[in-house]
Amino acid sequence: VVVLLSLLGLAAAGKLLVVPMDGSHWLSMREVLDILGQRGHEVVVVAPEVSLHIKPSKNFVMKMYSVPYTQDELKKAFQAFFHGPFEEGWIFRRFFKAYKGMKTLTDCWVTSCEQLLQNKELIRYLEESKFDAILTDPVATCGVILAEHLSLPSLYFLRGAPCGLDLDARLCPSPPSYVPRSFTDNTDHMSFLQRVKNLLYDTQNLFLCNFAFQPYSKLASEFLQREVTVLDLLRKGSVWLLRLDFVLDYPRPLMPNIIPIGGVNCAQK
Repeated sequence: VVVLLSLLGLAAAGKLLVVPMDGSHWLSMREVLDILGQRGHEVVVVAPEVSLHIKPSKNFVMKMYSVPYTQDELKKAFQAFFHGPFEEGWIFRRFFKAYKGMKTLTDCWVTSCEQLLQNKELIRYLEESKFDAILTDPVATCGVILAEHLSLPSLYFLRGAPCGLDLDARLCPSPPSYVPRSFTDNTDHMSFLQRVKNLLYDTQNLFLCNFAFQPYSKLASEFLQREVTVLDLLRKGSVWLLRLDFVLDYPRPLMPNIIPIGGVNCAQK
């Protein structure tokens, strides 16, 4: 009986800080947060005042901060990002369309992160709240920066990251000779020339990572007051909850702290 009573503390509700990504990323995460709130956990969501889908709920507390862009500007940035990759045509034309859309949306995200980190009142609240852990989509890199600042164990909730940065952080092999790259139209059965094309196309990641994550590395270095990169911070993730399923994704090795949860994407249309 004494042993059983001593285990009750392990089941006690926790206090979770959440820094989400807007758009469809949020729709899956919200389902998880609602259940956590219903089970007695204290969930605090930090989000910008301007967003597409992030709205208050009775199951969690919302802490919002102001941003300098409008709802219409954010909506146009999302549209530019999503329409580019789905256009048909020459592979490099599709790539540059995707690059342009990604840059427009990244500018909004970086501005939002900057506003959050400069909000001294909100940062002070987070420091004093004594959270147990932080749940974040690492594509919204601000959550990764806050995890380091607050010295919190981080839970990553993601589908993937631009330029395969999450694969580098997870130390998971993804050789271009076997795993097809986006926009190549290759399958998992490739000829020699297709493998060469896959390898060459993978070099774009060096360029994509630089423009997509360098602004966050600069923000993190300034905020944490030491030189640091986004990859350095990502590697400190405690648990990776991957919204994928090998029914739809190419098989690859996973580390022990990586959990596929692809079914959560089906919780809502």
